Amino acid sequence: MSPVGENIPKILTIRGKSPEMQENALNNSDTILAKMPPLISVEELRVHYLSDKRSLKAVDGISFSLHEGKTLGLVGESGCGKSTTGKAVLQLEQPTGGKILFRGTDLALMSSKELFAFRRESQMIFQDPYASLNPRMTAGDIIAEPLDIHRLEKGSQRTTRIHELLQLVGLSPHLASRFPHEFSGGQRQRIGIARALAVRPRFIVCDEPISALDVSVQAQIINLLKSLQEEMGIAYLFITHDLRVVKYLSTEIAVMYLGHIVESAPTEELYKNPAHPYTQALLAAIPLPDPVQERKRNRIVLKDEVPSPYAPPPGCVFCTRCPFAQPICQTERPVMRQIASAHYAACHFA
Repeated sequence: MSPVGENIPKILTIRGKSPEMQENALNNSDTILAKMPPLISVEELRVHYLSDKRSLKAVDGISFSLHEGKTLGLVGESGCGKSTTGKAVLQLEQPTGGKILFRGTDLALMSSKELFAFRRESQMIFQDPYASLNPRMTAGDIIAEPLDIHRLEKGSQRTTRIHELLQLVGLSPHLASRFPHEFSGGQRQRIGIARALAVRPRFIVCDEPISALDVSVQAQIINLLKSLQEEMGIAYLFITHDLRVVKYLSTEIAVMYLGHIVESAPTEELYKNPAHPYTQALLAAIPLPDPVQERKRNRIVLKDEVPSPYAPPPGCVFCTRCPFAQPICQTERPVMRQIASAHYAACHFA
């Protein structure tokens, strides 16, 4: 296990430069990252639960990778396994099968000391800003808790670091002595972000961090996460069901349905050329700001309910709701195959 911060490429500083220089810097950064091994690699991840002598397949054989300074958006309906995936990657849920590699090292093979070091480099921003903060601790103590656990800062340095983190997320340092109930929802979420940033992580799982916030506050938090990524080179696994948000923040998107990834592609490619019927239905559900275009466009309406994860269909997991399903879809499960460059879909007719 390499020490924290070792072998991490320097993130190019592009603010304040001309658009041409910014584009060249981003292209050079993408070229460098493409040649490096992924920060996180997930291979055939499975998370199954036993209940009443039945197996609930929350996550059933998904694979993806994520590089430094990039964002993978994980989207899908509620209950499809997005949050379970994020928790399993951080070892907060015990995987049933598959591999999770951090800088090439299998987390399942790490010693307790190596896993402790991994937890310093990986953090999580939880969905509910009300429930994720200890009501009996001040904002300062909540933010400093990771520092105390990893024994990073003490005394005056600890206080200085708390104030720095509060300013970093747009809060005044004098708020450190207040308790969570004295903050608004957006402020609570900023405290949660500050806590995640305290140990200077390289990877953060964002589990629907804006779903419980007002729309105006959502924009503030999204812009904050994006600016922090540009400045610090953090990699995000961004879990959400809001396709408008994920388009703005993500470099790549993976679409989940009933524990499976059914399509993955770079963001622009996915929005321009969705290949899987489920992805097409999700994009068709996004309302357009122009009422004339909204009335004219063809909308894919999904019928029936999502099948039970206790008894998924034997073939394609989406076949019971797919408007284009054929007999082969009911008996043979499609594999992820390449549709275009870096664009994959699990559909017999994509």
